[in-house]
Parts: sequence; structure tokens; C-alpha cells
Amino acid sequence: MEKKIITVHKKNKSARGTIKLDGSKSISNRVLIIRALTSSPFKIHNLSTSDDTVALNRILSTDKDIYNTGAAGTTFRFLTAYLSTQDKKCTLTGSERMKQRPIGGLVDPLRELGANIQYLEKDGYPPLQFEPGILDATNKLSVKSNISSQFITALLLIAPTLPNGLEIDLEGDMVSRSYIELTLHIMKDFGIQYKWEGSLISIPHQEYIAKEYTVESDWSAASYYYSIAALADDSEIELKGLFDNSFQGDSAAVDLYKNFGIRTIFNDDGITIQKSGEIAPVFEHDFILCPDIAQTIAVTCAGTGTEGLFTGLQTLSIKETDRITALQNELGKMDVSFVKMPPKFSSKSGKEYYMINGQAKFPETITFPTYEDHRMAMAFAPLAILHPIRVEEPKVVGKSYPEFWKDLKLLGFEINE
Repeated sequence: MEKKIITVHKKNKSARGTIKLDGSKSISNRVLIIRALTSSPFKIHNLSTSDDTVALNRILSTDKDIYNTGAAGTTFRFLTAYLSTQDKKCTLTGSERMKQRPIGGLVDPLRELGANIQYLEKDGYPPLQFEPGILDATNKLSVKSNISSQFITALLLIAPTLPNGLEIDLEGDMVSRSYIELTLHIMKDFGIQYKWEGSLISIPHQEYIAKEYTVESDWSAASYYYSIAALADDSEIELKGLFDNSFQGDSAAVDLYKNFGIRTIFNDDGITIQKSGEIAPVFEHDFILCPDIAQTIAVTCAGTGTEGLFTGLQTLSIKETDRITALQNELGKMDVSFVKMPPKFSSKSGKEYYMINGQAKFPETITFPTYEDHRMAMAFAPLAILHPIRVEEPKVVGKSYPEFWKDLKLLGFEINE
């Protein structure tokens, strides 16, 4: 089958307009699981229209023997914990890529609790089969916290509903701590009491309290407009639905894009971002709390010719694609290098560092594949303000931001098949 390709272009280098951002996928998916675990239904406003959230909402609204999440990783992980509490026999499966994404780090602790889960194909990977089981074998778990915060979130979301509550001891260096904090903050909104002392999170048995909920817009989506603003000659973009003091880790974009001359102004219903300063020649950051915007900022560095030093990227290789390899491939097309630094560079910190170097060159209209990864498509799209680009399989953005291409047109971008 012939691949679908779009050409993205902007006739000038000015970025001005207003965007109503979609609800946060991360928040939406957590609130949907909470609603499913709550005795009374409640309304959710500004729910994400992403493929992942639509899939989760659909599955939670139906009673079937087989559930298919497609490529929705968050959906699969949250459902793995949820279905283990539902006292029913069913199968949970996903796309071929999903079957390559490890799930053992979540299944093992669920089995310790008493969940009856079996692997149907390869041990440690989807698809999974669930049998009725009572999760009362223990209320204490030790969980490795350096694999995926989504495993921990999945356990936290079901914790109040377990017969004896749950204590989770987080082992090792934590990745994406901000996502765990986000989970606990949302649970608290629904009446859940907890303690987090050192590496131990304790949640007693209790009930979620039903209440209407408005989902904050998505800071991950906002990052693409920060990149556009940084690459533009002048910019003033209003983004609706974002809150000050957000618990979303990707709200770090506010501070990180100061390095690229971008000022953020908060108002009653969102933010306005403006290009108002000089771009720093060197950018350095540990993305352990905000890995989903690493690709965006890597492309911003390439477009502005900023030398970048990145760390905290250890979860990127197990996302929708191996994002590090994908970045290396696609930045290389523009004569920009993205290389792992030798071990001696990080001998004291023990961290892995990657350096990005070079100014993006466009000898021709470059075609960027998306690797079945929504963030690859959206991270590279802002380059169209510098030069026309082509993007393969553009519908991949539906995973988190279905209206992305339509919203780009609101800023004056031209998009043609």
C-alpha cells in the first residue's frame, strides 16, 4: 500500500494566532479509570479526543471477552491493572508494536497481589488473559521505579479499591516522577488520602468520591507551538485551556523555552507565548521528568543551531518507536548529529548524555517518516516554518492530538497531500 505523505509549508516566518488545545491525554486516561472504579458516574469535561483516550473510554464502556487497545500504551497498562480487579475472564491485546513492549514489570506485582494473569504468547509481553481473582494476597509491594511510571500509576489507581489498600516501595532511580505526582494529585481531587515518605507510598482502602471534572489542556501539545514560536522570526500564539502551577511534567516547557527566547504570559483561560529574547547558544537539560518533550526540543535545537546536551532519555527507546534511533536518523538528514557521549563523560554522575550539534540544512524538501509515532510527526512539523517538509503517515497524530494539522492551518501553515 502506498504511503500517505503531506507537504507542510509556511510562506512567512511569522507565527500568530489562537489555538484551543485538546484535553490532556495523561489526565483524561487517569480520570476515566477513576470513574470506572467509582460507585457513581460523573461528567468529565474537555476529555481528550486522542486515539488512546477514545480507545480507553470505549473499552471501559463495553463488556466483552476480548479487548484490543491498538497502539495505545497508556491504555494497555492502565487496563492491565483495572481488569485484574474486575472478577471476570477476558483477554487484553494490542497492535504488533504493543506486543513488543514489555509488560512484565506490571504483571509481576499484580500477581503478587493475587491477580490471575497469564501470557498468551511471549512471557513478559502482551497479549494477556485475565481470570477472576481476589487481590488480597498482600498489601505491600516493591516495584522497580526505573522502567515506566505508567506501571506505578496503574497500581496506584487501583490501590484504594484493594481490600487492604496498598503500600508501594519504589526501588531504584525513579523515572518520570512528575507523572506519579500527577496521578496522586488527581486521586486526591477525588477524595483519596495517601502518604508519600521517602520511597514509600501508602494508600489505605477507601472509596473514590464522584465529582464533575474538567481536564486541563495538554502541555505536551503546547510544546509544539513553543517550538514554532522559537523557530519563527516573530511570534505571538495564544493557547487556551492551560493552567498555571500545572502538575503536568511537560509544563516545564515554560522554563525550558526561555533558552530559546520565548516568554509565557498566563491569563484567565490559558497562556500567550511570544518571541521576545535572544536564543542561548547552548541548551542543557535532564528530561527524566518530561521525556515526551525531548524530541520537540531536539528539533528546536536543530532548527535554531543550538548545541544541546540531553540526559534522562532512558525511557525513549521503549516508546511507540525507539525514539533515540528515530531522532538520529531524521536529524541526520539535515546534517545535525545526535550522538551518545562516551562513558567517561558521565563517569561521576552515572547518567547517559546525548549531544545534538549542527544547524538544520535543507538542500531539498526532506521527507520525514513518522515510525508509527505521533510525537515524531509533531516534533518535526515546526521545521516547516523554515523550509517546506514532507511528513509520512500524518494521521499518526491521532494517537494524542487528532486536530494537530487542522490547528497548524490556523497559524497560516499550508498542508497539501
